[in-house]
Amino acid sequence: MPTRRSRYRLAWVLLLGTLLCPPQSLSATPYFEDGFLGLTQKELHERLGMPQAVRDRKSALRVFTYYPITDWQKYFSKLVSPENGEDVYTFTRNGIDIRYSFAYAVDPNDTSDTRPLYVRLVDIEFTPPVPIAQVPSLVPEFSPSRDSHAPAFRSNIWILLFKGSPSDAARFLIKEKGKEQLDWTLTYQLFSLQGLPDRFTTLATIDRMEISTQSLQLVTQRQRHTHEAIVNPYSPEFAERVIPSPAAQPKKIPVPQYAE
Repeated sequence: MPTRRSRYRLAWVLLLGTLLCPPQSLSATPYFEDGFLGLTQKELHERLGMPQAVRDRKSALRVFTYYPITDWQKYFSKLVSPENGEDVYTFTRNGIDIRYSFAYAVDPNDTSDTRPLYVRLVDIEFTPPVPIAQVPSLVPEFSPSRDSHAPAFRSNIWILLFKGSPSDAARFLIKEKGKEQLDWTLTYQLFSLQGLPDRFTTLATIDRMEISTQSLQLVTQRQRHTHEAIVNPYSPEFAERVIPSPAAQPKKIPVPQYAE
């Protein structure tokens, strides 16, 4: 039977071994049910494979330069910060071309050359534009609430939907000043380049959507003049109360063409 001294010696050996050989850090896990936000770039690549391209955002709004993944890894990634590159994947579903772009964040306290990248935003584009009602069948990661009381907002060009409970860990992805005092929740934001009619239905078309993290407190307290509260468009109550109005159809807006 071990003596008290031998037990103390064994405890110190175990403690020293833990300090010298710490356990492997747990891999990142998604913060929300979308399955993407909070993943490391490595985990994303393991799930989806290597991207077809990488894009780099220019100073102009939504103007990008696209690079083949091999060119980005060999040369262009060394000219800018790694988080400036967004991984691009393309799919075709139900005859619609769908392009996923993953934007990343880094830990500002990590100064190493190989600091990991974490998914902070998923940008999804549709060609051609699709009806709002069709989006859940085209984007498996998009599972909007059907509750009429789920927070939903709109402007003349987008719809913002909140889903689920806030995550404390998601603050890591936010750059907003005072983020520690706010709760951050999974959101889906659907954009219409041609604009949404005043009395829109789920037949209105969108060009792209974003899966990201936003604060309901921020919207209701500081952005209430730009975010109009609406009934959740994916709830049965929305379909019952909205009547299509031909006079409310938006006028076509000239669309600039950018070289990719």
